Amino acid sequence: MTTQFEVKGLKELNRFLQQLPEKVEKNIMRGAMRAAAKPVMAEAKANAPTGEPSDTAKRRYRVYNGALRDSIRISSRLDRRNKQVKARIIVGGKSKKTGADVFYPHIIEHGSAPHSVRKGGKGPVTHPGMRPKPFMRPALDSQAGEAIKAAGEYVKKRLRTKHGINTADIIIEVEE
Repeated sequence: MTTQFEVKGLKELNRFLQQLPEKVEKNIMRGAMRAAAKPVMAEAKANAPTGEPSDTAKRRYRVYNGALRDSIRISSRLDRRNKQVKARIIVGGKSKKTGADVFYPHIIEHGSAPHSVRKGGKGPVTHPGMRPKPFMRPALDSQAGEAIKAAGEYVKKRLRTKHGINTADIIIEVEE
């Protein structure tokens, strides 16, 4: 599914950013990227399927009902080599707080084909596979416009409050 957006006000915003020192611009953009990721992350958490894990999964991986949802978080960094600010929404991994090892987000999102597994040291057992239950892609699709607006509003606010630049005549609108 392809969605096109028309964003008004970005030329004016870009003109302001070009006037700033590079370090300030990168700090502002890092915050803007995090702001853009927040509505997508909130929607992904709302979409994330929950269910009671098996006793084996609880014991072996310390997962619990809602561990997938709780593993969704934002990460941002400055890529010095490409001179870009990047933000991403990460799902899964081992939680420092709960100890849960959420290794399966890609399987939930994309599903799996039937396959053989070894069960308890015994011979192979055929697993029937799993239908996909997408939660990340629908979050991005439904919140893309909100993400763009959040980034633009963050930049406007930061320029106004930290750098004293009048941004009142910059209006960020997203038309689908």
